[in-house]
Amino acid sequence: MKFPYPGALTALQYFTSATGVLLCGWFRFIEYDRLDLLTMWRFLPAAIIFYLSLFTNSELLLHANVDTFIVFRSAVPIFVAIGEALFLSQPWPSMKTWISLATIFGGSVLYVVTDYQFTFMAYSWALAYLVSMTIDFVYIKHVVMTIGLNTWGLVLYNNLEALLLFPVELLIMGELKKIKHEISDESDWHSFQVVLPVGLSCLFGLSISFFGFSCRKAISATGFTVLGIVNKLLTVVINLVIWEKHSTWVGTVGLLVCMLGGVMYQQSTSSKSKAVSEVNAQKNDEEQQKLLEMQSNSEANGNEKEVINSEGGK
Repeated sequence: MKFPYPGALTALQYFTSATGVLLCGWFRFIEYDRLDLLTMWRFLPAAIIFYLSLFTNSELLLHANVDTFIVFRSAVPIFVAIGEALFLSQPWPSMKTWISLATIFGGSVLYVVTDYQFTFMAYSWALAYLVSMTIDFVYIKHVVMTIGLNTWGLVLYNNLEALLLFPVELLIMGELKKIKHEISDESDWHSFQVVLPVGLSCLFGLSISFFGFSCRKAISATGFTVLGIVNKLLTVVINLVIWEKHSTWVGTVGLLVCMLGGVMYQQSTSSKSKAVSEVNAQKNDEEQQKLLEMQSNSEANGNEKEVINSEGGK
């Protein structure tokens, strides 16, 4: 609202993140993979998808309220779960997981039906955001698993290549003309009220980028998307208290149902991962037992050979 230029805002965030990695690496605070043209080319599709997801994110927030954004963000895991099973060779979700995802979908439908601020422009961007985020989570999970970059390397490549796409967005969306018009009109775009939130969003963008890639390495793509839903509860409370643009009480109930589905999803996947870890532990125990048996057998055979050789020598 204070800086209504989604493309320029995301470009500033990309610049801060990429520069932050380079500076921290120069001062030897962190270790990151050096830039390589071949790796940049391989990473380019992921950077394009990442750019589209953040750009549609900003456009959605510009044309709709925070509640609408959270609801469509909550629906992403449904499609990511299907994408993981189809393209990343992950097992299909269990019945409990499908119930939790259906709960998220039901809360989303309840919100959309009762949204009194429904506009075609807002929901067009919401649909574009839903598609781009789904592709983003599934494809970047594939890149994280196959490209071989460390976490800070992923942050650098992702943000630097996305920044290089900014001029294309300026030409397509015509944002440069809007910025020039604002500067010529001597608006307050450079005031403290604008610079402070923009600067904070850039710093948080760097931290989100690092912790986001750390999570992508540690958990599944669907789990990562649901993680983003559960942390929205405080956002909803702040939105209801501070801003005037929010949903009706029925829409808020639908929003809470979405987040309840997120909690249910976490419980279903945590029990599944626990079972998998128990199976793996059992397999490891069996393998160790076999190794011990093989070792004892080899030692017994060695002792027999020694006895035979000593007897033969006699």
